[in-house]
Amino acid sequence: MRTVLRTSWSPMKSVIKIMLGISAYCLLVSFSGNSPMREEALRRAAIQAGVVPLEEIQIETDPDLVEIGAVLFESELLSFNGDTSCSTCHLDEFASADGLPNAVGTGGHGEGLKRLESGGDVVPRNTLALWGRGSKGFDTLFWDGKIKRTDNGIISQFGSSVPSNDDPLFVAVHLPFVEIREMVVRDSGVREDLEKEDVDSAAEIYSVLTQRIQEDIELGPAIAAANEVSVEALEFKHIAASVAAFIRERFSVRRTRFHDFVFNGGELSAEELEGGLIFYGKGRCSSCHTGSLLSDLKFHAMPFLQAGFGKNGFGVDYGRFNVTYDTTDLYKFRTPPLISVAKTGPWTHSGSMSSLQNVIVAHLDPLSAYDGSGRSARQRREDLARLARWIDTEALPEPLSGQEIESVVSFLETLNAGPADP
Repeated sequence: MRTVLRTSWSPMKSVIKIMLGISAYCLLVSFSGNSPMREEALRRAAIQAGVVPLEEIQIETDPDLVEIGAVLFESELLSFNGDTSCSTCHLDEFASADGLPNAVGTGGHGEGLKRLESGGDVVPRNTLALWGRGSKGFDTLFWDGKIKRTDNGIISQFGSSVPSNDDPLFVAVHLPFVEIREMVVRDSGVREDLEKEDVDSAAEIYSVLTQRIQEDIELGPAIAAANEVSVEALEFKHIAASVAAFIRERFSVRRTRFHDFVFNGGELSAEELEGGLIFYGKGRCSSCHTGSLLSDLKFHAMPFLQAGFGKNGFGVDYGRFNVTYDTTDLYKFRTPPLISVAKTGPWTHSGSMSSLQNVIVAHLDPLSAYDGSGRSARQRREDLARLARWIDTEALPEPLSGQEIESVVSFLETLNAGPADP
């Protein structure tokens, strides 16, 4: 007997919701242009899907920590080998991503494609944008959710030694500095025990980085003052708190055209409005992309091709399974938020999609563009396994026409983060 995995949704209830959504959509599209009825329908759909005014999800920051955190974000002192900074992979040009399928960490030079060609160490996943990561309710970080706040505290690789049991962003900031290839080069200068990426090796690296900051005649006193401790009393947690404060403030989502439309009477074009109605209706995009940042922060199996060598090597990435070791989590990844998504390509956990149009098609009809002729037998088996998990665990959406897909892409462009004031 074949075991079929199911999520918690009720099949009958889901069918009813789908039919109601399609019926409502068909009614709405019978009105042309930007009729008040269509506009109001989109506003209501967004609010029902959890969109709230952006000021309601902001968290206040300490200006002193933000100021010194901005300097640390750019500093190569915080990479073990002194050649990489946070800003290496989080660039304004790419809306806080890096424009590459897989990030290039230690040993790389330049930005964008130049960095890819420089021969640096490749990190096996796509760089995540930072927009909204410090917002209220943003409790699950990284593609596989290795940092996650629960009712019992924060679950992380640190186990009982977790740096904070309250702020997932603060905990998450600790990780890149001790990741091999990301900010720790893998060569003869790194001892085997530091390559284990366990709590003890992390503590040793943190000690080295903290000592560097203490010895810097400008950074040491500045960070100490911002954290209200002496230079001698500085710990890595003070460095992490400063970087977290900067990320929370700099990448706070204060305005998008879509939020202006929903709450402030802003305008959308006819195509943007159409795309929004499809997003919240026929396309069922909002079954996962909910809330003000448009992510349910849950884990889903999607049939995207794997690019690069993968977190598990040999072109394989088991996703959430690498954290939970639960076979029902195989190939699942956290739903990406959609703020500034139009600027953060290439897309998916491995950067395998070069356009948002292709991403949408892969959600709806993944076999339409599949060509296995250039893939190995192992890769084709992995492709089939991802497809099977998607079919068994996700509610399949309705297909969309080419024009409908273009309308959804136009809608996604209204989610670009902008300045607080129009």
